[in-house]
Amino acid sequence: MATFMDLQKANQQIATTNIKGKEYAEVNQRIKAFRMVYPEGYINTAVTRLQDGMCVVHAECGYTVIDASGMPHEITLGSGIAYEMESSSFINKTSYIENCETSAVGRALGMAGFGIDTSVCSAEELSNAQLQQEANEPIKKNQVKMITDLANKVGSDIKDICGYFNVESIEEMTAQDYGKCLIMLKKKEEQQDEQQIAM
Repeated sequence: MATFMDLQKANQQIATTNIKGKEYAEVNQRIKAFRMVYPEGYINTAVTRLQDGMCVVHAECGYTVIDASGMPHEITLGSGIAYEMESSSFINKTSYIENCETSAVGRALGMAGFGIDTSVCSAEELSNAQLQQEANEPIKKNQVKMITDLANKVGSDIKDICGYFNVESIEEMTAQDYGKCLIMLKKKEEQQDEQQIAM
C-alpha cells in the first residue's frame, strides 16, 4: 500500500504550468504521478448526462485489493465531477465531451492528492474557466465597430441583431455573442458576393 511519502515523491517529479504566477499541474502530469504510485490502479469515467449541448462526467480513481478469501475489492482514492457546455468555447465546439472527461479525471486525481501542491484545480480546468469568463465579458469598442460596419455593409438591421442576441445595444453583446454574430454576418457577406459574381 502506498504511503504519503510515495505521493509526495511522485508530486515532486511532475511538471507544472505557470498561470498568472501560480503553478498548476496538468491532468497528464497528475495521471503520470498516479501511475508512479499505483501502476495497476484504475481511473474510471462515466458520462452521467449528455443533453442539449451539455455534458457531465464523473470520474473515480483507486486500486484493487484481494482479501483473505481471494475476493477483489476496489478502494476508491478520489472522485470528481465536471461539466462542459458545447457552446462555451471554440475548442468545445468539437471536443466538449473529451474536455469534460479530462476535467473530471483531473479533479478525481486531485482529490486523491495528485498534483495538488498549489491547487486542486488543474491547469486545463483553470484555462477553460478563464475562457468561459472571457466569453461572457462585454465586447470592446473595435469589435462594436466591426459588427456595426459589417452589418451596414450587408444591410442587416442593428435592432434585429440586438433582438436576436437579446441585448439593448451592440455594446452589451458578450465576446461569445460577438463570435456568433461575426460568423452570421460574414456568411451573409459571402452569399451576397456569390450572387454578384453570378450576375
